[in-house]
Amino acid sequence: MSSTTSSPQLNLTVDELLTTTRSVRKRLDFDKPVPRDIVMECLDLALQAPTGSNAQGWQWVFVDDPEKKKAIADIYRVAATPYLDMEKPTYGDSRDERTPLVVDSAKYLNENLEKAPVLMIPCLEGRPDGAPAGISASYWGSLLPAAWSFMLALRSRGLGSAWTTLHLLGEGEKQAADILGIPFDTYAQGGLFPIAYTKGTDFKKAKRLPAEQLSHWNSW
Repeated sequence: MSSTTSSPQLNLTVDELLTTTRSVRKRLDFDKPVPRDIVMECLDLALQAPTGSNAQGWQWVFVDDPEKKKAIADIYRVAATPYLDMEKPTYGDSRDERTPLVVDSAKYLNENLEKAPVLMIPCLEGRPDGAPAGISASYWGSLLPAAWSFMLALRSRGLGSAWTTLHLLGEGEKQAADILGIPFDTYAQGGLFPIAYTKGTDFKKAKRLPAEQLSHWNSW
């Protein structure tokens, strides 16, 4: 699909793109419109991701109607508000340093989710409810790579997002399906993504545990 409103791409190397694509919350620009052409351009790129048996059973629901965004955000808050108020686990390492900041930014998004110019819900044909781990892994493996590719494409064009899933808890997924006309019995939702331009594009690497601490060769 050709775009008539193409955003200039950031001058990022592949390594820079992979290491600076963040879950963006407080730096989402709620006031700058996001053209549909840009969203579809990013989706075209994301659809090159692998999908099991080349089934391409994904569908992508974008929401820019203010009333529907508010309704989806309210569903999200039902689960997100009590979850974010819960005491968070500690790890005894560098992750504990970031926890208060992550919680603070997540609460900000929770309070302002409907202000994002666009919300996106990726869906996949079939439902893995109660499926064995292998089936579930295979199922979601046909959607999640494309969702991450979509986030990378956004980043490369000066936009950002955050991968959220709390609206899927309880009755939330069914309620969102009813609002958006998603066939609940035949399609599962993989998340809820706010989409906006970012305030600045100077994102940095996150502090992560070292690869040596997380890797195993030939045995655990």
